[in-house]
Amino acid sequence: MAGSDDDPPDEFGLIAELFAPLAAACPGALGLTDDAAFLPAEPGFDTVATMDAMVAGVHFLPDDPPDLIARKLVRVNLSDLAAKGAEPAFLMLAAAFPGGTTKAWLKAFAGGLKQDLDHYGIVLIGGDTVSTPGPLSLTLTALGRVAAGRGLLRSGAKPGDQIWVSGSIGDSALGLKAIRGALPDLDNCHLIDLADRYRLPRPRTELGPRLIGLASAGMDVSDGLVQDLGHICRVSRVIAEIDAALVPLSAAAAAAVAADQSLLALVLTGGDDYELLFTAPPKATDGILAMAKAVGVPVTRIGRVAADGGGTAGVTVRGEDGQVLAIERGGWRHFRGPV
Repeated sequence: MAGSDDDPPDEFGLIAELFAPLAAACPGALGLTDDAAFLPAEPGFDTVATMDAMVAGVHFLPDDPPDLIARKLVRVNLSDLAAKGAEPAFLMLAAAFPGGTTKAWLKAFAGGLKQDLDHYGIVLIGGDTVSTPGPLSLTLTALGRVAAGRGLLRSGAKPGDQIWVSGSIGDSALGLKAIRGALPDLDNCHLIDLADRYRLPRPRTELGPRLIGLASAGMDVSDGLVQDLGHICRVSRVIAEIDAALVPLSAAAAAAVAADQSLLALVLTGGDDYELLFTAPPKATDGILAMAKAVGVPVTRIGRVAADGGGTAGVTVRGEDGQVLAIERGGWRHFRGPV
């Protein structure tokens, strides 16, 4: 690729220099010189495929560092695989770069990709690059594997099951407010922690596969805890009840809510947490806690699946006094915004 790092790149030179090296570990990727990749079939396993799109100004800030944009793109997809109990293997990237994107920016973007490909042990095997007059738009397809017929679905929750989440909830939504200067009462350390969670999710790739045999249903929290739990309820045909006081908060999120109680609704509905949300029968409790300790990921029981009830999208949220909380928005929906 000729020219300086400030020059716009050539499409084929861009692929050859920056992205083909990321495919070197997979012979079937053909060095990204063809329009398709060839993957060996593995007997006894199901291939799990997921795809997420990210658009500047919607899923990340246009001036976010390019390496962090790339890593967030990888991680939101790996979170989907983890929620199915699948181990990640391959990625395919479709990128629409705005005109005038410099080689220096693309180098940093590719560097972020490589950092997480190496970290998670996965390979880029193909995709497409185009230019666009619109905002930066990125689409990633992630492929993983899970033992045949064993993947976690949204449809397995049953009355009497307990509801669990990994990690902490609300950090990302609060992080966006922190970046925008809308949390003036927090100290700088908390602001930095929250902003970091917005820009760089932590997909639970080690936890997800170990939930197989323990969890009855699962998904990740991307559109908001209440709305995503509602998805499980609809597909499983159950009603869920969660205790807001049990929802795990980081120290930074707890400080934000303590300073402004109205932020609790944002914590419960804001989305972009990319933690695992799952249901399991009570008899699985000891196994879940032991497994979580083994992989170093905290898990918290936040409620239960009921045979009947009410609430937003099949989900009732109760406060510390046991009364049902009025949640004005359920979560994020594209084309409609917060609901």
